[in-house]
Amino acid sequence: MIIRRYLVKQVLSTSLVVVSLLTLIMMGGRLIKYFGVAAQGRLDAGILFSIIGYRLPEFLTLILPLGFFIGLMLVFGRLYVDHEMAVLNGSGVSRNQLARLLLPLTIGYLVVQSVLMVWLSPWGVREFEKLTTSQAVRSGFDLVRPKEFISSGPYTIYAGSLSEDRKNLTEIFFYQRAEKPGKPDVMILAKEAMRVEMNTDAASVVDLTLGRRYEIFPNSAKYTQTEFETYRLRLESDKEAKFDSGEVEGLTMSKVIATRDDPVVASELGWRLFVPFTMIVALMLASALSEVTPRQGRYLKLFPALMIFASLIVALMAIKTRISKGEIGIWAYPAILAIYAIAAALFSRKQKIAPKIKKRIEQVKS
Repeated sequence: MIIRRYLVKQVLSTSLVVVSLLTLIMMGGRLIKYFGVAAQGRLDAGILFSIIGYRLPEFLTLILPLGFFIGLMLVFGRLYVDHEMAVLNGSGVSRNQLARLLLPLTIGYLVVQSVLMVWLSPWGVREFEKLTTSQAVRSGFDLVRPKEFISSGPYTIYAGSLSEDRKNLTEIFFYQRAEKPGKPDVMILAKEAMRVEMNTDAASVVDLTLGRRYEIFPNSAKYTQTEFETYRLRLESDKEAKFDSGEVEGLTMSKVIATRDDPVVASELGWRLFVPFTMIVALMLASALSEVTPRQGRYLKLFPALMIFASLIVALMAIKTRISKGEIGIWAYPAILAIYAIAAALFSRKQKIAPKIKKRIEQVKS
């Protein structure tokens, strides 16, 4: 059908341009952030673009629905401004029929979004974690730079000098804040230190020589002092028994389904299954909210409509957080989508409903 081909071409080209611009803006901001981390010595500059490539599918899961909705709004708005919608209506083609003509394209976007959320985005997260764990983001003594105080979590570290292979350090100062109230802070001064290679995850191990170890109780004059010839210091991240949101985003779909009893995993499962259906809601909202007069211009209702659609994404994110805490069930995802779909249906019928409401109000007043 000629009208369908025309609409599909216009919406596809416009939405892809919008998606490209939004992707460029978001990825450019993230690239600047990573450049800053690389300038601090915490990231290998040679893997910056690999990191961006692995994070791209994750960003597209939010950018694609937004770009598709903006593309629909711009195309429908132009149809009204250029009087094309009036010609189509005069030919017996209504606005809702135009929306139905775009259903195949919308389903195509839905499939692409599903592929991104179910396979590509988790794969990208896993590869990103592997890359940063193996050779990029550093912790503990990996952060040390000569004659600078470096803070990482509860630790503050200083070294007077550092060998080129980062294994030998001199004039060590180490301070660790207490994790719990009532426990002492730890301060260590040592003449030399040597890094120890160990097959442990997220751990830094060093052998300190010729130094003193202090236990200092905050807000108190009490402290203990110990001198040592050698002392092994180990810094490692705490590991939670349950899933956290960062871990679950990289799980394969089979693993998510197998562990869906965990609230955090259940929230991720619902997110992957139901968020692609925002494409259908985007089509319904755009066809209902894009109506303008030629004098108003095609951009008049773009911002309010964009805020409405953005509120849908924000609501789904809020639902994801609530589900991960076990406060509500996974049913909340389709409930939110249904509410916005019903609102879109009401918006599309406002020309028929508004006169009836106005007439009813006048009858009540009289």
